[in-house]
Amino acid sequence: MLVKTARGTKDIRALWMEKGIVKAIDQRLLPDQLRIVSIRTPREMAEAISNMTIRGAPSIGAAGAYGMALAWQRKESLIKVSVILIKTRPTAYDLSYAVNLMLERCDEDLVKEASAYADRIVDKCKRIGENGAKLIKDGSRILTHCNAGALATVDFGTALAPIRVAHRAGKKVFVYVDETRPRLQGAKLTAWELLNEGIDHAIISDNAAGHYMKDSVDLVIVGADRIARNGDFANKIGTYTKAVLAKENWVPFYVAAPISTFDPSMSTGKGIIIEERSEDEVLCVGDCRVAPRGSKALNPCFDVTPVKYVKAFVTERGILKPSEISSFMRSK
Repeated sequence: MLVKTARGTKDIRALWMEKGIVKAIDQRLLPDQLRIVSIRTPREMAEAISNMTIRGAPSIGAAGAYGMALAWQRKESLIKVSVILIKTRPTAYDLSYAVNLMLERCDEDLVKEASAYADRIVDKCKRIGENGAKLIKDGSRILTHCNAGALATVDFGTALAPIRVAHRAGKKVFVYVDETRPRLQGAKLTAWELLNEGIDHAIISDNAAGHYMKDSVDLVIVGADRIARNGDFANKIGTYTKAVLAKENWVPFYVAAPISTFDPSMSTGKGIIIEERSEDEVLCVGDCRVAPRGSKALNPCFDVTPVKYVKAFVTERGILKPSEISSFMRSK
């Protein structure tokens, strides 16, 4: 991803491995501070995933692969480490997919295997961008939710990848960036990426999306954390609301995700585990409590959107209609 610094513009990834140590952007500090943290042990990696230093399904998958590589280097039990890593974020399928892939390849050099896995994610995201850019016309106004950019996917992005490709091809685009409560990944992370890329955008409150969809949004593109065989999918809380609003206002709704996000073990979205996070994320803004003392909060991290709201899935293998998902999953 392009990042502007005092020394000029750099092209960096969200995480990578260097001399046996995993380096990662601490996403909790953005947009105020760009800090690279060093992760040396599998447990440090589990904590980085759990506390959202590293977030976004494909990036979490890469983190899981790197966590297994750290265990391999330290000659720790790969099975025990795999259980610890997978438990950190139960909704995202990429995490268990990557960790189990490293288990299958335990006789190989897992440092090389994990780095190759991360490279494949980046390549897939570039192809998602190339395929999805065909949906974006010059002058398109696009709404997106949460952060499905380079930060969430090692590099390039899923939902943001088509926007990046269209912009770099010279198309004029405008992006409505949902703030994405309660952690504000849209306002903090997506806006930061778009600003560094030079893409025109504006942050909107989550409950303003319907207002703009009535006559100002041409298409919606979101990412996904897990996609069932029938096309139901889990994504950041609030995605379901956007999908319903899009259908009501005749706005095409697209899901961008790599094949590793498709879970063949899930027949429908009803079986997807929804992670519940701390109620403090809802009751507080930063370190400041905004709710009355004694009030409690519910904080589901994701919701499941039924496939009937999805116009198409943008993948590295092309654009798939919902009716094509089942047969595609069987041939995966």
